[in-house]
Amino acid sequence: MKTITSLVVLGLMVAGAAHADRPDQPNVLLLCIDDLRPELNCFGATHIHSPNIDRLAAQGRAFQRHYVNAPSCGPSRCTMLTGRTGAPGNEALFLRAKQLAGNPDSVPPSMPEWFRSHGFTTVSVGKVSHNPGGRGGKGWADDAILEVPNAWDRHLMPVGEWETPLGAMHGLAHGKTRPQKGGSYDVFESAVGPDTIYPDGLIAEEGLRQLEELAAGDKPFFLAIGLIKPHLPFGAPKKYLDLYDGIEFPPIPFAAKPTGKTTWHASAEFMKYNRWGKDPRNDPAFALEVRRHYAACVSYADKHVGDILAKLKATGADRNTIIVLWGDHGWQLGEHGIWGKHSLFEEALRSPLIVVAPGVETAGQQSDAVVESLDIFPTLCDLAGVATPDFAQGVSLLPILKIPDAPGHPAIAYQSRANTIRTDRYRLIVHQRGEVELYDHATPEKETVNIASDHPDLVALLKKQLAEKLENK
Repeated sequence: MKTITSLVVLGLMVAGAAHADRPDQPNVLLLCIDDLRPELNCFGATHIHSPNIDRLAAQGRAFQRHYVNAPSCGPSRCTMLTGRTGAPGNEALFLRAKQLAGNPDSVPPSMPEWFRSHGFTTVSVGKVSHNPGGRGGKGWADDAILEVPNAWDRHLMPVGEWETPLGAMHGLAHGKTRPQKGGSYDVFESAVGPDTIYPDGLIAEEGLRQLEELAAGDKPFFLAIGLIKPHLPFGAPKKYLDLYDGIEFPPIPFAAKPTGKTTWHASAEFMKYNRWGKDPRNDPAFALEVRRHYAACVSYADKHVGDILAKLKATGADRNTIIVLWGDHGWQLGEHGIWGKHSLFEEALRSPLIVVAPGVETAGQQSDAVVESLDIFPTLCDLAGVATPDFAQGVSLLPILKIPDAPGHPAIAYQSRANTIRTDRYRLIVHQRGEVELYDHATPEKETVNIASDHPDLVALLKKQLAEKLENK
């Protein structure tokens, strides 16, 4: 099997070292899932088959109102991996790397680099930063162009029949890759075969190998495994689509295209795929098929999560490992007339966050506190007994892990044309040209009725809070 790999430091692991001989410092297992909206059984979506993620939520704390800091892969992963806001586009981490190369003292360490400097062996498998494998250049396979320099002792991306990380990123079954220029490419697929006929099967297998080796080592580890699905195109083995035969899906809430100035868009990423002449915005039967294939991809990812957690338990390292499952942003399946991400509506910014840590009580009780992805870095520092750096911009979630009904804090998000703040009740969106949206989540209309003109004082207050958080971050 072909694997894109980079060995930054050799000889860091002692083969055969017993797990029992390792220090008491906890390990970190970070599971990143691409385009995963909180449509999971443990987040209230009873039509979704997600038993492994549900079981993980029962062992720790599911943050029901976790918000990412940007509604697309690159900038969202930048905030999570660095604990700081960055550029709004998918090149955010590469821009940081360029700045680091020009002036190393101007760029604080990333989260994996911070843990590496505190004695952890750091390993990345799959899509953890924006590009699977974390490299740029042709095919995203150039070892000289790293998204997160100095972060990983091993940086792995199995590519198999897809040949390159770029090919695997948008891969369909049996090595089929999306044309880079022109040509049609199906928006969904369900081929018959084992898990490895799609790229995530290879990523999961490599993750299991790394987990077994790390658990046998003599140092604490920071292992990040990034699954690609349910990113477009929605391809998964047919057995996962079969799980949804006869399953009734709930109606799409707030499906109408909004009026007035919003961050609505025409779903360009989705619409460029081959849709057989169909449009889910005006074809309910096709919309349901898209939703079923998305759900199949969620169940496919859930199966890999289950395999990884089973391997962690088999090694015995589960007793001393912090587990974080994180979706890099939401994904609109027809809400507000959008099929995709990239907006600042609730559905594009809310994503799953589950934290399991040794010694945390009240396991299984969910939290409804508003939190954000910036909080992951300081939380892991607190849980792992690592000093929290001054440059980390988030807030540790340790108080909420101890007491599930502890309060959260406002969450911000940004894109190139607007910024937003989400409080316990309201969402304010401020556009680059000054237009304002204000939504009240205590009303049935939620983010469909802009009440900004009726509440100028509230708009002024939230604009001030948003400006202060953006300035501080």
